Amino acid sequence: MSTRLSVVMIAKNAADLLPDCLASVAWADEIVILDSGSTDNTVDIARAAGAKVFTDTDWQGYGIQRQRAQGYATGDYVLMLDTDERITPELQQAIQAVLSSPQPGAVYSIARRNYFLGRFMRHSGWYPDRVMRLYERERYQYNDNLVHESLACDGAKVIPLTGDLLHLTCRDFASFQQKQLNYATAWAQERHQRGKKASLTGIFTHTLGAFLKTLLLRGGVLDGKQGWLLAVVNAQYTFNKYTELWALCRGYSEKT
Repeated sequence: MSTRLSVVMIAKNAADLLPDCLASVAWADEIVILDSGSTDNTVDIARAAGAKVFTDTDWQGYGIQRQRAQGYATGDYVLMLDTDERITPELQQAIQAVLSSPQPGAVYSIARRNYFLGRFMRHSGWYPDRVMRLYERERYQYNDNLVHESLACDGAKVIPLTGDLLHLTCRDFASFQQKQLNYATAWAQERHQRGKKASLTGIFTHTLGAFLKTLLLRGGVLDGKQGWLLAVVNAQYTFNKYTELWALCRGYSEKT
């Protein structure tokens, strides 16, 4: 029997992004989408494209939601995607080659080309930005992290695939900033729950470090204007993370 592939996604209010994403994986054996309470026509678009759609509004973080979504899949392998990502033809060919001759226990990494304010970044730490997204369904799953979740596959052989995953990270700056703020808040809450602390000095050293790391160590200057802007954005994101953690530790924030 051939190796079956389940494309798995979590979604909420992704009607503008979903059609192109679904079109890029229409060749998969099944597409599973776990919706967390969309108020637009995300669900209708997904069903019209032939996806299996489920709903779970008990949000406990990205990691657990991905675990739940994977629980509905039936394929031998899972390709975990976000609604703002698209599979390129070259990557499709690489994935299909894996399915025709899989290596038991291996997980497969994919290079992402991240879009930021009109440009697919080539440096700045945003490329190749390899992520582990293709894996055996019954062997691996995502961790429980509230945000910045990742595949729990310690010790597994990691095989890089050819071809890129296009990631429309920032098409609209205001929406991107709001998403970054939400991530920073979730990051701080998670660290606070684990007893982590932040100092005033740490806030500023981490912030400056994020700026210099993006611009110089990761070659942001080679990405032109967007590279400079991304360095500032990364610094701002880091500032928000550590300041929120600092506030939580001192009872200055209402978040729990």
